[in-house]
Amino acid sequence: MMKIAVVYWSGTGNTKAMAEAMVEGAISAGAEVELFSVDGFSADKMSDYEGFLFGCPAMGCEVLEEAEFEPFFAEAEGHLSGIPVGLFGSYGWGNGEWMEEWTRRTKAAEAKVYGDGLMINNVPDEDGLASCRTFAEEFVKNV
Repeated sequence: MMKIAVVYWSGTGNTKAMAEAMVEGAISAGAEVELFSVDGFSADKMSDYEGFLFGCPAMGCEVLEEAEFEPFFAEAEGHLSGIPVGLFGSYGWGNGEWMEEWTRRTKAAEAKVYGDGLMINNVPDEDGLASCRTFAEEFVKNV
């Protein structure tokens, strides 16, 4: 059974809702899953897990949240080599540049990046939450 951590930052609750749906999907695929807000997780805990689903919305000029998530992820990059990682987040504007850059960074850290990330515009509706569940299920089954 794969042990994964779902680690997210959410300002409005949109990415939190996505994270909770990711947990549901990963569990339904047979993974052991723990959910963490980024302020309750640190890179020194990463060796306890076999894979990660990281969630962060687009902020400012399509960047990761800068006060908590970016510092965490900058440290986490040094622990991602060979590790399965899926990325997700919500956005309210732009065309996904933050996800493209985040995916590039994660690949540069030599992680086994699953897909191109999952983006949902604004509040995730039932279809969006179903997409999150499916993304996490497929992540568990295919990494």
